[in-house]
Amino acid sequence: MQPLSLYNTLSRQKESFEPISAPNVGLYVCGPTVYNYVHLGNLRTFLTFDNLFRYLTFIGYKVRYVRNITDVGHLVGDGDEGEDKIGRMAKLEQIEPMEIVQRYTNDFHDVLLQFNMRPPSIEPTATGHMIEQIEAVKLLIDKGLAYESNGSVYFDIEQYNKNGGDYGKLSGRILDDLLNETRELDGQSEKRNPLDFALWKNASPEHLMRWPSPWGIGFPGWHLECTCMSTKYLGTQFDIHGGGMDLKFPHHECEIAQGNGLNDRAPVRYWMHSNMLTVNGQKMSKSLGNSFLPSQLFAGDHPLLDQAYSPMTVRFFMLQSHYRSTLDFSNDALKAAQKGYKRLVNGYRLIKSMTYLADEGVEVDLKQGEEIAKYKQALFDAMNDDLNTAVTIGHLFSLLKKVNQLDTRQVSMGQLGEEAFNQLKTTFIQFFEEVLGLQEEITRDQSAMVGGMLDLYREYKTQRLYDKVDQVRTYFKSQGLVIRDMKHRIDWAYEE
Repeated sequence: MQPLSLYNTLSRQKESFEPISAPNVGLYVCGPTVYNYVHLGNLRTFLTFDNLFRYLTFIGYKVRYVRNITDVGHLVGDGDEGEDKIGRMAKLEQIEPMEIVQRYTNDFHDVLLQFNMRPPSIEPTATGHMIEQIEAVKLLIDKGLAYESNGSVYFDIEQYNKNGGDYGKLSGRILDDLLNETRELDGQSEKRNPLDFALWKNASPEHLMRWPSPWGIGFPGWHLECTCMSTKYLGTQFDIHGGGMDLKFPHHECEIAQGNGLNDRAPVRYWMHSNMLTVNGQKMSKSLGNSFLPSQLFAGDHPLLDQAYSPMTVRFFMLQSHYRSTLDFSNDALKAAQKGYKRLVNGYRLIKSMTYLADEGVEVDLKQGEEIAKYKQALFDAMNDDLNTAVTIGHLFSLLKKVNQLDTRQVSMGQLGEEAFNQLKTTFIQFFEEVLGLQEEITRDQSAMVGGMLDLYREYKTQRLYDKVDQVRTYFKSQGLVIRDMKHRIDWAYEE
């Protein structure tokens, strides 16, 4: 089996994954700024790293997954000037900022649960780590890498680079070009250099979220929060830092500078970034009217949607594309994903219900076992190649053919042999559930109802009450299900 390799944004190439302290792995992912409902672009990022978390755990690593909640310091426009996103929303609604934080944190958790994403090991908040942030600012000032100006504290990029830093390395931006691009903005006159970024900001009288500090009443800089939370729980250097591609610059670039400045070492070994979502080929944005919330997807309640799509359909759709490639939302693509997901979940139901029964007088066909072993190897190889879930799903469909051949008795269990059958069953279920994080969406109550209706179907068929048989079939179709009436058994499946 080939070793796990991951694309490192810092080196711009795939690298063999070698943790600092195997089998332990430290993973940090930038979480949401909880001032509004979580959108689909965010979800792709969190799905990418849910998938990474799942796979690392699946292959035997002990992962500490830290994903923060940004509940202060993220300003409108992502820069050093303007209102706090959460404070602004609190003023609009005339409620406490922490009410905004709680509401949208709850929504974030609810949505991720619907998509079957695993919770992180630790979910720290920026407001819960104010002491660590103030101490970090003090240390950077002591080391000559930060300076106070009018009650705010800024990171000194020029001094950092003089000390051997390389600001711009992650994003590939050249410092001179950045300086030329930078325009004079309000408030920048207090900076030595227009590229210097805020570690601590002086709070104006109308600013709602404020804390005492050695430099006056203020609030922490957005970039500093992640540096302090990641190093507190994962150490001064850890394995993987993830986020969306939009965070490469300036957020992650600033994190590298802060980490190096505080601890004299690169804070992260592997930087990973997921790509953006588009809708019908256009960038997703509220101004274009082409962004939609998960709840709108599930209800089909948006002018751009032809129908509703379930959480697992959307999860499957996102997994069909490599995390570093642009993913385009369209009704055609989602409908195709819905069909593919239903095909897989039908196979999942079938293999879960199968138990090995030897066929007397049937010889084991070794080629069948070799074929299953080959597909299993291919599944691992695809995931080990920078989490290529698109190729993984393709190989899972190859295994599905074998499941369907068993179901239709084109291949008997005796031909497979017990070892190959168990390998088929275990591999299919594990990759469907644990690695890809897919699940069947029918509830226990719904399953009991469907089972009862199927019993009625069998009874009506035995009694030759064909009008009743047709009524049951119609009911199943209305639920997006079909009855599979085969020679050796009667069962149901999801309509593909």
